[in-house]
Amino acid sequence: MTEFIPRISISIGDYKGIGPEVILKTLADKVLISHSTPIILAPKSILEQYTLDLFTTLSCHFPNNSSDIKDGIVNVLDLETTLKDSDFEEKEKEHHSGKFAMKSIEAGIRLCMNNNAHALVTAPISKEAVNIAGYKIPGHTEFLASKTNTNEVLMMLVSGDLRVSLVTTHIPIRKVAQTISPELIEKKFQILAQSLKSDFGIERPKVAIFGLNPHAGDGGVIGLEEKNMITPLIQSLKKRYPEVEVNGPFPADGFFGQQLHKQYDAILAMYHDQGLAPFKLLSFGKGVNFTAGLPIIRTSPDHGTAFDIAGKGIANPSSFKEAYSLAVKLAKQRFSEP
Repeated sequence: MTEFIPRISISIGDYKGIGPEVILKTLADKVLISHSTPIILAPKSILEQYTLDLFTTLSCHFPNNSSDIKDGIVNVLDLETTLKDSDFEEKEKEHHSGKFAMKSIEAGIRLCMNNNAHALVTAPISKEAVNIAGYKIPGHTEFLASKTNTNEVLMMLVSGDLRVSLVTTHIPIRKVAQTISPELIEKKFQILAQSLKSDFGIERPKVAIFGLNPHAGDGGVIGLEEKNMITPLIQSLKKRYPEVEVNGPFPADGFFGQQLHKQYDAILAMYHDQGLAPFKLLSFGKGVNFTAGLPIIRTSPDHGTAFDIAGKGIANPSSFKEAYSLAVKLAKQRFSEP
């Protein structure tokens, strides 16, 4: 049977950061990309200007449009052919990178939604730059949901068998407790369970759910959210989702301290730093951000733009390589014929 070769679109991110460098370092690994077709969505001049030595080592095809993409080679869809300097308002001139970053993501979404690509890997963006460019968004995840008309998505960090997902994402800590509800937790749990089965091929997943408060509330002494909301919900989920083994609520510190994460296929944490701080410690810079619940596959590295080292040639591509590899794996899981 002929091997399925997925097409992987790649958004440039903020080109003033390390996005172009880690992308090109990743694509220079011929073994890594031998079973996929990369499609970089970026201004050609930016790739040449910021990473000339890396870029010239690649054999690239420059398609005129999505129907001209060639398999078995690195493709570069030149955004400069669709976005000119005159498209920018005066206040945006200094932040071309923000607009190009978002136009690149939009192009990647279109490729995936139109079945011209099988997954999207997004390089890091600067939220400040994209907001100045006119995009009032808190992050990639929310933008992707909006552009794909998806009501509810799930942010999941992946590193091998370690998968940490979040009930709430980019909101202030003071709003976390008032945002969490049994309905929201269950929605996120449903997306997580379905993704574990369909995207990762786990027939009967094991899911750990965290509490909100220190020590998971200590029986109500340090908060009542666990006693009044999270524990009753978990008991209900056990009955209504017998195909999933779900336990909790666990205190986040003790859970990782006792290595319990090794016994579960995924963790559902209540807020951003509760799940991501231990994840990033354990993933050693090789974590991947995967957005579950979208109609398209989207992954990204778990680091930011790293403006302080941009252009110095010292950026570590490990996380981006992992993001690209996971996109290929998930695309094959979803699109390969059984």
